[in-house]
Formats: sequence, C-alpha cells, structure tokens
Amino acid sequence: MHSIRNHPSFLSRALVTPNNSGDSLEFFNSYGDETRAASYATLAFHNTYYLAFRDLPKLFRTHVKGKKAIDFGCGTGRSTRFLKQQGFSAVGVDISQEMIRKAKQIDPVGNYYLITDGDYDQFDKKSYDLILSAFTFDNIPLGKKQSLFLGLTRLLHPKGKLISITSSPEMYTHEWASFTTEKFPENKQAKNGDVVPIITKDFDDNRPCYDIFCTPEEYSRIYADAGLQIVETIKPLATGDESYNWINETRIAPWIIYVLQSKP
Repeated sequence: MHSIRNHPSFLSRALVTPNNSGDSLEFFNSYGDETRAASYATLAFHNTYYLAFRDLPKLFRTHVKGKKAIDFGCGTGRSTRFLKQQGFSAVGVDISQEMIRKAKQIDPVGNYYLITDGDYDQFDKKSYDLILSAFTFDNIPLGKKQSLFLGLTRLLHPKGKLISITSSPEMYTHEWASFTTEKFPENKQAKNGDVVPIITKDFDDNRPCYDIFCTPEEYSRIYADAGLQIVETIKPLATGDESYNWINETRIAPWIIYVLQSKP
C-alpha cells in the first residue's frame, strides 16, 4: 500500500500524481481540480451509474417517512436534484467550493452549502428524515469513515434513514460500462485500507482516481461503531434488458447500497 500524504478529506475521489522524486504518490482533492470538477458535472444516471440509482425510489417509499433530506457529498448536485425529483426537500453539502459553485450554476434555486471537513454545526440535530451518501465514502480512510458517520448519525431523526452507496470490492478488479481497472492488476491483492486505482470512462478526463478499499464486513463494523444498524442491503444487478452495453453488470454487482438507521 502506498503511504497517503496530503490525502483528500471526504467528498472527493483522489487524483494521483508522482512527486518530484518519482518514487511515491501525491494525493490531492480532485474536486479542487477545475478540469475534473467540470468532468463530474457532465455525469448523468447512465451506464454503471444507472444501477446505483435505479432502486432508490423504491427504497425511499419503503423506508423513508418524511421529506427532509441531506445529500452528503453532493458534488455538482446530480444526486441532490435526484432527491428533489423524488419529492424531498433536499440540501446538498460538499467541501469543494468549485463543485458547489457548479451545482448552483446548474440549479440556481437549489440549496447547496459549502462545509468544512466533518463540521455539521449548521444543521439541526435529529431532524433529517433521509441522509443520502452516494459514493462519498469510497475514498475516505477507514479511521475517518467512522467519525463522519457518527456525525451524520446525530443529524438523523429518530425514525430517519441513512442510505450509503459504496463501491463493491469487485468494482476494483473487473471491467464495467463506466469504469476500467485493467491497468491495475495489483487491486486483486487489496486489503482493507489499501489504495485502489480506478478510471472513469464516462467522461474525457482519463486520469486515474484512487479509492480506499473497504470490504462489506469492515463497513458493517464501521456502521455499528457509529451507532448505526443495517436495515437492508442491496447489491444491484442489471437485467440485460437495459439499453446499455454491460460488461459484468448482469452477473456482478458494482455497488452495495446500505439502508441504515440509528440503533435504538
């Protein structure tokens, strides 16, 4: 595993470049990169990403009773706008000024807020019916995940739900309609906490992003330690009837969707 220096805090995948000596990697906030931020702004709910959002409306109807929501790690607001389309009064939050700026450009009437790392003071505790975290935790170091989830747990209404969408371990070892890992065979030996590279194919910026490998078992431990319990786990597969050029999506789930609630 590479040592992580200047690792980005939550809400961004990490771009990686060699340092001047060429023998190690520097990490920085990819959302602070204007080119990458502009690329993320073009993403829609297509290809492999489609499977991350396809089942959410049903999960909302089944598990969520109110309409007050936070989109944690909103980026340019794609998932915030999705929540609004589903009838939620949604607030998008992110630590990247550039991403929030783009979100407001795309959705001038939306509510998007720049926050500092782990600072939820501007939000009322125990008041949110839904907190959505779509891919936000993929690149966060293991120790940091728990503290952030603990903070989010404190924002949940007693009957509220937190829906966490994460990359499955198989995401980093297979090919997908939206992603490629064929250049990174070392991913097959990854263990919890290891850095795993992946390239997004749905936009032109083909620089690799680096995530932090985390198994479902480790996520279960992190959720429990943050005062959360798993209500339902979904591993979405494509049916083969969709209009996308699937690669492995019909037989291997690229995502894991956790529905969580506060422990009694």
